[in-house]
Amino acid sequence: MPPVKPMLAKAVHEVPRMRGMRYEPKWDGFRCIVFRDGDEVELGSRNDRPLTRYFPELVELLKEALPARCVVDGEIVIVTEHGLDFDSLQLRLHPAASRVRKLAAETPASFVVFDLLSLDDRDLTAEPFSERRRLLEGTVSGEFARVHLTPTTEDPEIAQDWFNRFEGAGFDGVMAKPADQPYEQDRRVMWKVKHERTADCVVAGFRWHKDGKGIGSLLLGLYDEAGTLHHVGVASSFTAARRKELVGELERLRENALEHHPWRDWAKAQEEWGGRMPGAQSRWSVGKDLAWEPLRVELVAEVRYEHVQSGRFRHGARLVRFRPDRLPDSCGYAQLEEIAPAELSTLFSEVRL
Repeated sequence: MPPVKPMLAKAVHEVPRMRGMRYEPKWDGFRCIVFRDGDEVELGSRNDRPLTRYFPELVELLKEALPARCVVDGEIVIVTEHGLDFDSLQLRLHPAASRVRKLAAETPASFVVFDLLSLDDRDLTAEPFSERRRLLEGTVSGEFARVHLTPTTEDPEIAQDWFNRFEGAGFDGVMAKPADQPYEQDRRVMWKVKHERTADCVVAGFRWHKDGKGIGSLLLGLYDEAGTLHHVGVASSFTAARRKELVGELERLRENALEHHPWRDWAKAQEEWGGRMPGAQSRWSVGKDLAWEPLRVELVAEVRYEHVQSGRFRHGARLVRFRPDRLPDSCGYAQLEEIAPAELSTLFSEVRL
């Protein structure tokens, strides 16, 4: 019965090559544990937030594809001919049921299964991953479109090829799982290898940390060819000491910051030309305070990021250092590395439909 907290992974910079390792692609979607008991199907997120109402089309598919009583771990994704579309996935988290039904018809989601936690009356979490995978291969039906069993390999060279080749299709990287590992809820006992790059960005604002005693995140911007500064993401994950230090370092940039700030009228600008601006309500973090404080556009930060989707950093960036030697207007999109899309038809039958 829900909730079950998913098993987690530690980040590493290279594909682990120890003996007894299994490798899988790392999917860029919503992590989801599916509970099925006859006609009852529940979709739960990694944060115990129910997802069932947002993906009604998956409920019916999973009734056909899964055994009558089971618990599986996997990822909800939206597949297009250009790759995985995380932006469309986020749009599904909408409060209006009519809107959800409309998007479910227009951009139906797929489900990728990568672990089996329970089958009938048998709790499999204490079994090694190799046994769970064996049972999973004999359990999940591959006859239904948009329900897939994730590829797996024991060969680190194949895993490295996945890491390099599928990035342009929106994949996060590669997962590495010990074959003898039981399923340990909420523990980082797997490994994830993700792409990391650096970029120089304008620091145009910040948000206070939730404790009110330091900087929670830096708002980052890049200029397009027309000279418009777009919000591309945030840099965060500071230590408590660093959060306090940043307050003093940024103080000089707060005076008269809004007077000529390019995001002063961000709400109006966003409505008129669709620019990417800070402050919009998050569908995933409902109720989260996204108020921000402007800074004079004078500071440049080098940040480490994983990949870019729709002109934004897909995940939060990390601050490497400030760059007093760089001018803000030199920070443009041209510095970002573009990765050619990979061919996904070998993995997803719906791409060919």
